[in-house]
Amino acid sequence: MAREAQKPIQRIQENLLATSERRLLNWLCARMPVWVAPDMLTFVGMVGAFLVFAGYVGSNWGDHWLWLAIVGYVVQWFGDSTDGSLARFRKIERPRYGYFLDHSCDGLATTLVVVGIGLGPYVTLEVALIALAGYLLLSIHAFLSVRVLGELKLSYANAGPTELRFVLIALTLAMIGFGTGPGIFGTINGFDLFVGGVGCTLIAIFTVQTWVTARRLAIEEPSRNAEWTERSGQ
Repeated sequence: MAREAQKPIQRIQENLLATSERRLLNWLCARMPVWVAPDMLTFVGMVGAFLVFAGYVGSNWGDHWLWLAIVGYVVQWFGDSTDGSLARFRKIERPRYGYFLDHSCDGLATTLVVVGIGLGPYVTLEVALIALAGYLLLSIHAFLSVRVLGELKLSYANAGPTELRFVLIALTLAMIGFGTGPGIFGTINGFDLFVGGVGCTLIAIFTVQTWVTARRLAIEEPSRNAEWTERSGQ
């Protein structure tokens, strides 16, 4: 049986840094050595995620470990942002394989980063998991939108993965600057409030986007219950 042709996915990226980042990625892809393959860059991105995880966990023995986490964010951005960009630049895309591998690695990388934050001395694990839940819920929304709308939404509220990395780097620098210790709310410190607030915001965005998408689909596919009721009554 012939495989059904897959429709191209419309990528929606409206984050603040999208234009500048695209120019930088095109510049990097044009200068990438010929022996560099997209899968190699995906691997580099995962190495960066493990560096971030190691940096946060290592911060239990000294805040100098947090510099490793910052380096990890840069490495993870480079690998994660250039793998698909290089494939598109060279016109060697493997749409189904690339989509599956890239987003599977994104899920694992995000888990490593957020759990790493929760295993450090600055943010309690329970609070970090709220942020992870929010991010994964938005990821689920994005994947569902691909199926029902043919759209891959890569940013929300003018922010995407790159902006989020800048926020996390700033958070890490604040950890280095302020250190650990009891906050004004006792065992809950400012880092807990910030990370928990981000998690709650992501969950709220997921809820709103779900409602908006459901309304759009309801208009495109009106209810046929009245039609069925009329037929069944005859």
